[in-house]
Amino acid sequence: MAYTQSPKKSGLPREVLKWLQSLELSFFPKNVRRDFSNGYIVAEIFSWYFPRDFHMHSYDNGASLAAKQSNWSQIERFFVKQNISLLKEVIDGTIHCKPGAAELLVQEIYTILTNRRIQTIQRVEQDFTDKAYQDQLPMVARATASVAIKSNLSLSEVIAEPNIIANQHKVLAIIHRHIEQRKEERIQDPKRFNVKATLGEQAVRLPPLLAHQSEPNLQMNTSQAAC
Repeated sequence: MAYTQSPKKSGLPREVLKWLQSLELSFFPKNVRRDFSNGYIVAEIFSWYFPRDFHMHSYDNGASLAAKQSNWSQIERFFVKQNISLLKEVIDGTIHCKPGAAELLVQEIYTILTNRRIQTIQRVEQDFTDKAYQDQLPMVARATASVAIKSNLSLSEVIAEPNIIANQHKVLAIIHRHIEQRKEERIQDPKRFNVKATLGEQAVRLPPLLAHQSEPNLQMNTSQAAC
């Protein structure tokens, strides 16, 4: 089966892309984050190595959350059966299209199925946020708090987690990370934010006396007191 030219910025090493092309999948993943989220292509990859355990008619190549959860529940049961270890955070990040999660998942699957080490490790966001992208932008173009929440907490992630308190903690963590980033920006460019030095920062601070400098003064005061 012939494929179109793979995208230049797929986020995957060259050897992994060649491996995917050699499997003759039903479609080539042009958008890694989107195409791997429902688990269909993951099941198709494993079906080449474990044809008796993966029947593709049992998997839905849809984009709904129900289809994703159904596909991945079957895949995770197979992982438990074969004692295959993949981080739950990576799988959840792939389902909810977190930045860098799908790329890391594919590289882990490549290593497990081929027993090969990836020569060129692609840099991915281990925390599965858009922090790396935001750091590349100028300060004036970086996301606000509301945009940061929208970018780092998908609707499917909220629906999949019915616990309101858990979702509130996720939002608070995003806001806290955004505030810390703003603090760093104020330190990096104080003129832009019109940051003025406090009275404590403006005060002249004398260096502390060293131990060998304070001992003569202490001896002199002791001798004067004795007289």
